[in-house]
Amino acid sequence: MALAKRDEHKRVNSDINVTPMVDVMLVLLIIFMVVTPMLNNKVNVELPQATAAVVMDDANKEDSVVVAVTRDGKTYLGGDQTAPDALGEKIAAMLDKKTDKRVYFRGDQRANYGAVMSAIDGVRAAGVSQLGMLTDKPLM
Repeated sequence: MALAKRDEHKRVNSDINVTPMVDVMLVLLIIFMVVTPMLNNKVNVELPQATAAVVMDDANKEDSVVVAVTRDGKTYLGGDQTAPDALGEKIAAMLDKKTDKRVYFRGDQRANYGAVMSAIDGVRAAGVSQLGMLTDKPLM
């Protein structure tokens, strides 16, 4: 059995192995890419399905105005719960400095029709002329 002996005159190799760091960074990047689209929809709503829908890419922008009505009849402006009668004032304040006066509406397919109509009336009270109704594509 031989003993390992260190030669004091040889240089020490001090290279950093970056492979594990790159692996961790790639995993984090993939996680963020998967989770980020889910953060846009702050309120969980089961959208109705429509076959002849038009794609509205502007609804996914951060500064877009989105109104949601949940299954239990609660009305949300963005991620904040609001009363339907105060909805018009808040939307008017949000659209005051914007050039695009479009509001997007996300209504749960099982929501009470009266709650949906009162939220739409609140949007119309703000003077909004273009209301985009968001739906899902049917599964084929």
